[in-house]
Amino acid sequence: MASVNISLTREAYEYLKVLKGKEKSFSDVILELKEGSGEKRGSKEAVMKFFGALKDKKIDWEAKEKRMKAFRNEVEKRLR
Repeated sequence: MASVNISLTREAYEYLKVLKGKEKSFSDVILELKEGSGEKRGSKEAVMKFFGALKDKKIDWEAKEKRMKAFRNEVEKRLR
């Protein structure tokens, strides 16, 4: 089976690590989350459960965008 590298925040990684334990892989955990959702992927219900998730977070989206752009540029440099 092919694998793909992804980037996660430290918080997301720690959350998945706790769910995974010692007997599961990260892929197992993610697929269990997908199967356990009960809603059709992309359905109104599946999307609605995230409404308001960030309302209490003070996020500087411009700073995040700048960091993402810098990261992409660095990756492109390495791939040249």
